[in-house]
This record gives sequence, C-alpha cells and structure tokens, in this order.
Amino acid sequence: MSQILVLGGAGYIGSHMVDKLITDGYDVIVVDNLVNGHRASVPADVPFYEINIGDKTALDKIFVENQIDAVVHFAAFIEVAESMADPMKYFSNNTTNMTALLEIMRDHDVKKIVFSSSAAVYGVPERIPIKENDPKNPINPYGLSKLQMEQQMHWADVAYGIKGVAFRYFNVAGAKADGSIGEDHHPETHLIPIVLQAAAGQREMVEMFGDDYNTPDGFNVRDYVHVLDVVDAHVLALDYLAEKNQSNTFNLGSATGFSVKQIVEAAREVTGINIKAKVSPRRPGDPDTLIADALAAREILGWRPKYDNIHEIIKTAWAWKQKNPNGYEK
Repeated sequence: MSQILVLGGAGYIGSHMVDKLITDGYDVIVVDNLVNGHRASVPADVPFYEINIGDKTALDKIFVENQIDAVVHFAAFIEVAESMADPMKYFSNNTTNMTALLEIMRDHDVKKIVFSSSAAVYGVPERIPIKENDPKNPINPYGLSKLQMEQQMHWADVAYGIKGVAFRYFNVAGAKADGSIGEDHHPETHLIPIVLQAAAGQREMVEMFGDDYNTPDGFNVRDYVHVLDVVDAHVLALDYLAEKNQSNTFNLGSATGFSVKQIVEAAREVTGINIKAKVSPRRPGDPDTLIADALAAREILGWRPKYDNIHEIIKTAWAWKQKNPNGYEK
C-alpha cells in the first residue's frame, strides 16, 4: 500500500493532518525533529522518525524502506520576529532543507508534494482581498524563505516532473473539537492561544499592538481559518494531484477579517471571562489588513470550510486549552 509521508507531523497543523489522514484510511509515516513538535501529538502506532529533513542520509533511508506515494510538508520555522533576528536559521532550515527533500524525491521517483506555504510571501498587499497572482514581495526572511521553497517546487516540476500544490495560509487557529490535539508553541506568538492563556490565568493580560491602523476600529485585521478546514484542503490537494497531475497554488483563508480587538471580545464571550487587554505600540512590519481571496481553492479543489464563525473557532481552541492547560506536558 502506498504511503503518505508527513514532514513536521508532530507540529500544530501536521498533527491534525496525521489524525485526518488516519481517519480517512491512509497509511501514514511521520518525520519531525521535535524542535517545535510534540511526540505526544502523534499516535504511538504511527511510524515516527525523529530526524531533520536536512539529514539526507537519514531521509533517503526512509524513502528506501517505505513505499512513499506523496509528501505533505509542514516542517519549517515560522516566527517572523525570529527570522528578522536570525535570517540564516530560516534559509538553512526552510529553503536549504527543501532542496534536500526535492533531491530525495527525485532520486526515488516520488512525484507528488503538498506544501505549507504562507501569506507572508505577499508582504504588504497591494489590494484586499489578496489573490494568488498578486505581487510577491515578502518583507521578512520567513516570508522570503517560503517563497523560495515555492520557487524550488516550480523548477523541480519543470525539470523532474514533481507536481506540487502550495497552500498560502493566513491565520490558522482552533483545534480538534474533542480537545485531544491542539496548538502548543513555546513561546506562544499566535493571538488566539495568547488570548486564551490570559483567560486561563497564565498571563496577566493581552497586548494589542497598535490602535491607529487604517481599519474600522483602529486595530489590525487578519483572516482566520480553522485548522481542520486547512487539513481538509490538504487531503483534497492529494486527490487533485492524483487525478490532475498538475501543480497549483492556493490561498487558504476565510475571506473574512477580524481585528485584534474583535478577537479579544469574541474570546470573552466564548469563555465567559473578562480577559484583560491593553494597547501597546505597533510592531514593525505589521500590515493593516490581510484577508485572503480563497475562491480558487473552493472552485478547483472543491474546498468547503466548515468553520466560518470566529466564535466556533475560538470555542474549539478553548476546549483544547481547558483539557490541556499546559499543552503537551512531558
């Protein structure tokens, strides 16, 4: 039976992807170096390799020992601020490791890859909502590394016939509704889990960075999409590659924007807790508004997001937080 190799399968989105693939009857293999992932997020009976994908010898061995049909790639560093402070870390782990992966795929004649890219490839958008063919002008090394990874996939397709789907995410949030897996970063930098840490009494308050943006309430606006809707799109992409055998790139977002203030207010309503918040100075490089045009994913892949209500997204994240107040404890 052919197998799906999930790189970064112990991370936030990767673990939900592994869970979905298993539920759908796929044979799954997971690779994760556990720098940011959690072994506890992957079922014990799923084949698991703790390696860095830049280790070509170890990665090659996995391809030799298994019948891999397609790769789903989530293994990348993702923190914008860290990428500004240490750009070479991002180019090494993200861009260079993609080179290693594509070379191994070429050598073993594995011709399908689904890749976790980012809306950061666009930089400061020229229009809202953002379409896939809009200019790509990343303003940080993280966004540039993701764009370079997309470009490598393009040329691997041209030269070796490796077909790929790249998904440009906006803000992924939420968790599996039963609270069994969820978001656990150290340190946490994503807004919704930070707000819920404040709700749980694990931080004093939420900092809202800037209230003078060109938005209806002055706070910057972002597009939130549920993690389960994201992994559904990845499964559809695997089907698309199997059926169409052509590469493509899609935005994944809700096409609806919520400001930082609106997220805090929604979390207060979901949790019933008066979460404290304060306005702090703007952070450099934060655009006023980022909202996706995800029509292509809907029309071409048949993607139908199930979570289009920010309260429902926060509700699932809160279920995870309440069940696992300290995340995946060792």
